[in-house]
Amino acid sequence: MLDRRSAILGTLASGLAGSALAQTAPPRRAGAAVAGLPEPEETIDLWPHGAPGAPARALVETVEERSTDPVLADRAMTGISRPRLVVFRPRIANGSAVLVAPGGGYARVVIDKEGYELGRWLAARGFTVFVLFYRLPGEGWAAGPDVALADAQRAMRVIRSRARDYGVYPERVAAMGFSAGGHVCGDLATRFDARVYSPVDAADRLAARPDVAALIYAVQAMTPELAHPGSRDLLIGRAASETLALAHSTAHAVTARTPPCFLAHAEDDTTVKVENTLEFRAACKVARIAVETHLFTAGGHGFGLRRAMGKPAEAWPELFLAWARTQGLG
Repeated sequence: MLDRRSAILGTLASGLAGSALAQTAPPRRAGAAVAGLPEPEETIDLWPHGAPGAPARALVETVEERSTDPVLADRAMTGISRPRLVVFRPRIANGSAVLVAPGGGYARVVIDKEGYELGRWLAARGFTVFVLFYRLPGEGWAAGPDVALADAQRAMRVIRSRARDYGVYPERVAAMGFSAGGHVCGDLATRFDARVYSPVDAADRLAARPDVAALIYAVQAMTPELAHPGSRDLLIGRAASETLALAHSTAHAVTARTPPCFLAHAEDDTTVKVENTLEFRAACKVARIAVETHLFTAGGHGFGLRRAMGKPAEAWPELFLAWARTQGLG
């Protein structure tokens, strides 16, 4: 016969397993897993009763493999109907977490280059990592240009609500974004308290402000002269007014409450102009926000980890770690 303690532990284990199974699976690579790199298994659905403001036509989540190298995945996801976090746990947690928002020009969300690869790299250095698969503004959601921000705010609150479960201090949660994901992250760092969705549970009583933000070759401006055209068209529309463009340009939302920021950009980036980063840095300086800025002579756009190798931009991850330690993370 089972004793009472065993029965209780068994019930808890069963409940946890059932809860884990109920979550939406992480995006998968078609065919075999990447050689030597196990695919993540753990996810957290952001919205327990479904994401709010769903489009009239149901979306179909689609994963496209863009790489021709069988051992180097480069997947991208569209039709994200169940926004979620994919979790990377460290072997020895340092007490800090990073919310990672991959790029994709607001047309898709990149899975590997700016998501899973960063998750593995940061987890190997003690961080608990949550890769965010956010909804896309061009796919008909009621929140329109605020739909990805809603997911990012909700993600920060969910992470803090589960901080004890993951061995994370709720006051040591960073946000990191790349390209259009950098705009999601910049939006979160400057508009963390904007009311862009109705609360759904107790987690929404917690703060959405990241403790630090890292914006890597980030889309920042939506004004025509600086914007990445594809991101602008999908976020606010090609014919957007100047007022709307400025409202979604992160530099114009910087305040004294914006968290300390780490910025990295290559000056030879022909996709997202380096002036996006310079404008955001200038706004931080005016607001007296601590801002660490690294401009590299070469790196292009979308270098992540893999495409930075052998270029000046290769230094950015270690520079981020060194800066994060000065901010009390790691």
